[in-house]
Amino acid sequence: MSDLLSARSRAFVDFVEKWLSERPVLPLAHAAPHPERVAILSVDMIEGFCHIGPLASPRIAAIVDPIVELFTKSWQHGIHHILLSQDAHEPDAIEFGAWPPHCVRGTPEAETVAAFKALPFFDQMVILEKNSIHSGLNTDLNRWLEEHPLVDTFIVVGDCTDLCTYQLAMHLRLDANARQRHRRIIVPANAVETYHRSLETAKEQGGLPHDGDLLHAIFLYHMALNGIEVVACLQ
Repeated sequence: MSDLLSARSRAFVDFVEKWLSERPVLPLAHAAPHPERVAILSVDMIEGFCHIGPLASPRIAAIVDPIVELFTKSWQHGIHHILLSQDAHEPDAIEFGAWPPHCVRGTPEAETVAAFKALPFFDQMVILEKNSIHSGLNTDLNRWLEEHPLVDTFIVVGDCTDLCTYQLAMHLRLDANARQRHRRIIVPANAVETYHRSLETAKEQGGLPHDGDLLHAIFLYHMALNGIEVVACLQ
């Protein structure tokens, strides 16, 4: 049975890899024919996941530029709802039982990445602070959604694919399903990423390994299984 399961699993992983490679490029005009009804939500693009601190990853830092490009094109297209959901942990955050202390409110790690701050419209973005991997729990996100009922298309970017990004995209999808609201959720694969922790590193330092490539692909696929639109990129 275990050998059969392994063979099936390998075939499925091959399928998911092919599925991800075949994601279409979506023109921004098709994603947002009515820009005033579109919002971009960026998750955890802060210094503590990109450049400094125990959870910083070069894989995450590599999506800063694609997201900046998306922000710029979108703003020019008329999409002016841009929300930044960001870790701003309490110093004694319960979450630190699972992760090293990181991105404590008021520290450099909790700061928005400099490339976002350099955008001329940065002061018009909405920053949503969160104390867990879920952007919809004990944050201002749900209030914002209620205050903007005409927004029905959401573009989700950021990190990590299998953690905060997944939780946000699924929250938007499931909230709409539960309340019978038509809502389009788009995740461009080139603007989301997760970290990698090898088997060797985990063995040497303790903790669990984390295959970034595999989990990135699997969680994008799981989003698609739930009706979230996964595309290669937005142009």
